[in-house]
Amino acid sequence: MRDFHLPGRSAVFATNGMCATSHPLAAQTAIDILQRGGNAMDAAVAGAVLLGICEPQMTGIGGDCFVLFSPAGSDEIHAINGSGRAPDALNAALLRAKGETTVPIHSADAVTIPGAIDAFCTLSENHGKLGLDALLAPSIHYAEAGVPVAPRVAFDWANDADTLQGAARAIYLNNGTAPKAGELFRCAGQAEVLKRIAAQGRDGFYTGEVAEDMVTSLNSFGGVHTLHDFAKAACDETTPVSGPYKDIEVVEHPPNGQGTTALLMLNILNHFDIKSMEPLGAQRAHIEAEAAKLAYDARNRFIADADFAGRADVMTSPETAAKLAALIDPKTAMKAAAPLTEAVHKDTIYITVVDRDGMSVSLIYSIFHGFGSGIASDKFGILMQNRGAGFTLEEGHPNELKGGKRPMHTIIPGMIRENGKPTVPFGVMGGAYQPNGHARLASNIVDFGMDLQSAIDAPRAFSDAGDMKVERGYSDAVRQELSDMGHAVSVPDTAIGGAQAIRIRADGVLEGASDPRKDGIALGY
Repeated sequence: MRDFHLPGRSAVFATNGMCATSHPLAAQTAIDILQRGGNAMDAAVAGAVLLGICEPQMTGIGGDCFVLFSPAGSDEIHAINGSGRAPDALNAALLRAKGETTVPIHSADAVTIPGAIDAFCTLSENHGKLGLDALLAPSIHYAEAGVPVAPRVAFDWANDADTLQGAARAIYLNNGTAPKAGELFRCAGQAEVLKRIAAQGRDGFYTGEVAEDMVTSLNSFGGVHTLHDFAKAACDETTPVSGPYKDIEVVEHPPNGQGTTALLMLNILNHFDIKSMEPLGAQRAHIEAEAAKLAYDARNRFIADADFAGRADVMTSPETAAKLAALIDPKTAMKAAAPLTEAVHKDTIYITVVDRDGMSVSLIYSIFHGFGSGIASDKFGILMQNRGAGFTLEEGHPNELKGGKRPMHTIIPGMIRENGKPTVPFGVMGGAYQPNGHARLASNIVDFGMDLQSAIDAPRAFSDAGDMKVERGYSDAVRQELSDMGHAVSVPDTAIGGAQAIRIRADGVLEGASDPRKDGIALGY
């Protein structure tokens, strides 16, 4: 239980339905959908699409999603890969010939085909109740009427505004400047696109005038995208991967997502007595940082589009974890195992919903960097993601850029299973931090007995490409101790990530938690 003398927030409890996400309007929309007879999938899709209007620098219909869900009355967990592919005509050799060593993050070459809309349409049709017209109506309304910009959104908007280029500057800036907290943001063009999707389904986005607008705009920036690339976009149902951590099972999305990185981190941490350490002490932060360096290095070597390569077996192998754990010195920091082969970012949204029948949804949705590529389609103002920056140009690498291939992805939804039952759908936003965040949340719950809200609130640290980022919630003494161990310690300007979670208790009560690092809430009824 938190100390009520100190600032903080309580968990939210309800019995009929719960949503936790990073913006209050999206949480309210999800609850409204549940109260109208929709299920958790309906609510999650409706809330997610609205988050693209409320937090356009984080996500939008030009982006990708990954989903884990457990149907009502079932202990099974299903996975949907809603990530897009590189255009057929693009490959690493073309960029190497131009002298590039990485995919330029603000170029059309970084734009993969958006996958989220196909996934949302598929999930609505196969697992929802209300239909797309009902689910998209709230987003259409707010896109036309306007959304007051929330404080954290305004902070991120200002930080990322310089990314915007061409038509995007007119749509997402007010006379060249980012909107301030409380100012209205409208996007009539997206409202029109959503109306077409509501009427025509995925074809309203991937074919016809909307697709032509995206292709023409990308081609004007030098992209090689075609209408055929968009028309053939499709999500895939995949098989989740999972692993134990003490008494729980953590379930992740398989590659091309980096969920197996979280499982490898947890397997490494299992070789140390984390429970005996101070939860906010230097020793725990050090061991976690070393585990992250090793797990992320393995990620950079092995994770790729499973249709082309990818070695999930290496990432989940107990033998891999044992060998890596043996490399950790409890008193001295190692150098970063390898620079990240994907461009680090922090921009993602996450939503989780549980309904009265027990269906649970864990959904993560992103355009990668703040405002993605910075390129918006000329007519409708669709911001295009830059997920292609997740590819490497290294010849022969499993994650080498190729036409029709999905890049290694940083966004990962999560679920916890206990005694075979899904009990905690959760997600931790924050780009490269996400596997570390999954491991820390699980450890906070299992090793230190924290409730969900406390586990989310707790200060974070992250060793990222040689920089040990330590939030202000840690003491100066801990920072000094980490520095003495050899870590290059810094206090990040921006809080590390954000998280949302719901616990399905044995008595049927739902417990929701939402990260104060974002503007969002948990809301139930």
